[in-house]
Amino acid sequence: MHRLQSLAARSLIAGALDQCTPLISLTSLAGVRHKSQGPSVEKHGQMRFLTAEAKAAAGRLDGKMRERTLTMDTLNPQVKAVEYAVRGPIVIKAGEIERYLEEGGTKPFSEVIKANIGDAHAMGQQPITFLRQVVALCTFPELMDSPSFPEDAKWRARRILQGCGGHSLGSYSASPGVECIRKDIAAYIEQRDEGVPSDCENIYLTTGASDGIMTILRLLVSGKDSSRTGVMIPIPQYPLYSAAISEMDAVQVNYYLDEDNCWALDINELYRAYQDAKLHCQPRVVCIINPGNPTGQVQSKKCIEEVLHFAYEENLFVMSDEVYQDNVYTPDCQFHSFKKVLYEMGPEYFNSVELASFHSTSKGYTGECGFRGGYMEVINMDPVVKAQLVKLLSVRLCPPLAGQAAMDVIVNPPRPDEHSYRQFHQEKSSVLGALADKAKLTEQFLNSVPGIKCNPVQGAMYAFPRIFIPPKAVEEAKALGMQPDMFYCLRLLEETGICVVPGSGFGQKDGTYHFRMTILPSIEKLKVLLDKVRDFHISFLKECSALE
Repeated sequence: MHRLQSLAARSLIAGALDQCTPLISLTSLAGVRHKSQGPSVEKHGQMRFLTAEAKAAAGRLDGKMRERTLTMDTLNPQVKAVEYAVRGPIVIKAGEIERYLEEGGTKPFSEVIKANIGDAHAMGQQPITFLRQVVALCTFPELMDSPSFPEDAKWRARRILQGCGGHSLGSYSASPGVECIRKDIAAYIEQRDEGVPSDCENIYLTTGASDGIMTILRLLVSGKDSSRTGVMIPIPQYPLYSAAISEMDAVQVNYYLDEDNCWALDINELYRAYQDAKLHCQPRVVCIINPGNPTGQVQSKKCIEEVLHFAYEENLFVMSDEVYQDNVYTPDCQFHSFKKVLYEMGPEYFNSVELASFHSTSKGYTGECGFRGGYMEVINMDPVVKAQLVKLLSVRLCPPLAGQAAMDVIVNPPRPDEHSYRQFHQEKSSVLGALADKAKLTEQFLNSVPGIKCNPVQGAMYAFPRIFIPPKAVEEAKALGMQPDMFYCLRLLEETGICVVPGSGFGQKDGTYHFRMTILPSIEKLKVLLDKVRDFHISFLKECSALE
């Protein structure tokens, strides 16, 4: 609308200029400027500007407007290749429907339930009090005098601020991050891994885990044609990986997780993918997401050992995405860090396999996505290459200081002997307990629906159920030029207000269809969501069967 108004205004201006005497108007105006600004401005600058402005307003630039420098033809082709399903067409459509409802429009539902992204606070999860207290104190140190804030939070805030330039979160930090926070992260890793040594010089604060993942991939990607870097990623995968690979013009090497075995990683499939890839690229890195996104599985220690042995044999760099390490719900599952397993495999492995592992403030029990806090630990990197890593990190100056402070609280929470421990422990246990209940509810409910099969949600924040889509619906989707599961998810959104992401956005075996949904909504809203999915799916099957 604004664009139309602007164009109409331009037409009025052009018409007005056409009715004037251009030479008199421009000459008079130029004369005024000449007197006030001097002949050099008139001759070399202002006159040329005025003439161009008048011509543009009158639409006289040789009968056509200036061509744009940046068009889809001149756009970087790697950017065009990028896709990110989590915020893709389904989410855009959901936003349109939300605005329609807000403007008084009517639908068979009153709200859109967004189950497309792991944004805990947007789904109603409350912040962890202690984390927000420390960050608030760091942001506004005058609160140190307030009796409303406990001393253990004030002590942490003072320590963080002492490590900041000018004792302010408004300063830059060193590119790898605030030193005392890096030391706290190293201490956390040693405690988590039961004594496995960690050096703060190998710790780098990042703007969320995504920033670290992109940075390591930039170091690894090189070559052309058959020597291009191959990046091995699990399928289904988190779309950050496929998007980054496309943007960097690397080669995506898919290895498929075993859906029939609770999305386990099959080492034979890893070797198969590697050997096939060597025919057209040079595989140099293997990526693992554990616990899994979108699949929700927790890999066994034996599986991790096999992956690390494979990386050792084939001389591959290992990237371990461990942002969901606190999100393990099934009693017989346990999170094992890749670094700890590597250490337990002996010095030959621990001192040679290059490994980068990633963590974040966005997941776990805090769900602090907006702070964009995270870190990566990088071990066994060539010292000369490590200097290049620091150089690359220095280009973006430093991660946000508030995110670094939030990360520090996650790795340095209240101790049992401190004032805030009881409340902190209660809040943490409540969040993780509720997620475990919702994981079980989601799995059991979806498996009760004919035509839907869902593996146990062992960890992370998502279910990735397999859905049966009748052949008639598959044909209709293809006739519309879209993937069958995209067709299904669009219908689900338009008829129920439920926003989930089609499995094709994450990758899946040919002939299978899935969708990813978060388990983050409140238990009440999750039950509404699941009821609507069931009713829609049954109706969808009946409709397609009748057509057949």
